[in-house]
Amino acid sequence: MGTVVNPGPENFNGDNKERGIEDSTKLDAGALFVLKSRGSWLHCGYHLTTSIVAPALLSLPLAFASLGWVAGIICLTIGAAVTFYSYNLLSLVLEHHAQLGHRQLRFRDMATDILGPRVGRYYVGPIQFAVCYGAVVGSTLLGGQSMKSIYLITNPDGTMKLYEFVVIFGTFMLILAQIPSFHSLRHINLISLVLCLSYSACATAGSIYAGHSSKAPQRDYSISGSGPHRVFGVFNAVAIIATTFGNGIIPEIQATVAAPVKGKMLKGLCLCYMVVCCTFFSVAVSGYWAFGNGAAGTVLANFLVDGRPIIPKWFLTLTNLFTLLQLSAVAVVYLQPTNEVLEGKFADPKSDQYSARNVVPRLVLRSLAVASATVISAMLPFFGDINAVLGAFGFLPLDFVMPAVLYNVTFRPSRRNTIYWVNLVIAIVFTVFAVVASVAAVRQIVLDAKTYKLFANV
Repeated sequence: MGTVVNPGPENFNGDNKERGIEDSTKLDAGALFVLKSRGSWLHCGYHLTTSIVAPALLSLPLAFASLGWVAGIICLTIGAAVTFYSYNLLSLVLEHHAQLGHRQLRFRDMATDILGPRVGRYYVGPIQFAVCYGAVVGSTLLGGQSMKSIYLITNPDGTMKLYEFVVIFGTFMLILAQIPSFHSLRHINLISLVLCLSYSACATAGSIYAGHSSKAPQRDYSISGSGPHRVFGVFNAVAIIATTFGNGIIPEIQATVAAPVKGKMLKGLCLCYMVVCCTFFSVAVSGYWAFGNGAAGTVLANFLVDGRPIIPKWFLTLTNLFTLLQLSAVAVVYLQPTNEVLEGKFADPKSDQYSARNVVPRLVLRSLAVASATVISAMLPFFGDINAVLGAFGFLPLDFVMPAVLYNVTFRPSRRNTIYWVNLVIAIVFTVFAVVASVAAVRQIVLDAKTYKLFANV
């Protein structure tokens, strides 16, 4: 089942059993080759930051447009607090089982061991796979949009279409997808951390500049719509925020950490959430302040009015470039669960990782995975709606509900204990939110369907 970690032959010894590690010969190829456990807490922090502080945060002003100032800031704060708490709960559960000599590597393994095989196989596994692969699709689409923005800034009369840029970005992804293991991404994800700080600072500065510019459209902070439209807009906004804080791969990230794992995830989370606080709030507040309820699906789109930039061209180009580069790291990170599944089924753990027997299927299957994601993103170029659907169907259940349930089932805290009731309330409240937000996300897609067109040049 792959619930043990590869220590590598260089550090395997008789004490490994006590540290939650068993002989690497018992691992399947997915765990052995993709989820290598050699990283430090800093590497864990880099992976966490790339998976959470991604360009989806540029949609936060749009969420504020449906919530307003007070509700927007409250929801963003709750999202930060609950996800930090929930991710720490998951880490504690993983550490507990590791100390018992049964270290779990994957979310579906964790759910299977704690909640039963049906939950792991038919609920958590499919949802996680859909969410992660959806994130690859969304990142590829946003990468194409960033490339198109740079192209139009430098060549306003250019005739290249969005799907062409998506294909170019997908081609670049074909190369990055061949990086063999999650741990191998640690240096790329350090650069990604710097990039997310860079484009967030640029987006914030650009919003402030635009807000003071005479070229900017007039701001209106009233919440548009009325009755059901406004209510569903609120839940759609909640889904966007959930997606922004979403991760869905906490066990896989913790699996990259070398044993003993105790306390390392918490340090990584602290590093990540320092970056979260710097980026999420600055982009959300400045973007909504500058554009009000006219905030677009990504705030970078607001920097263009009638196809002309309202901030300096070089600055907008630089912002899009930072975004584009980080998107490649985000897409590769969320491709790891797919890579792990493919290698688990088609690679041979008894052969060397770099033998022809394993390299050939890895090259072919990862290329097919990236190519299919590229085709989907080119066909359905509507990032805002994709964002809401991912949050409603995937990130809300996985990141807000499951950690509380897994903790209570694992540790069985007394009903007199506050943590039991806190976890129960979180699980119930966010289950309701997930159901309603899913309805709202699907409803929004139905309403927007009249504007949909395959391979649209948006």
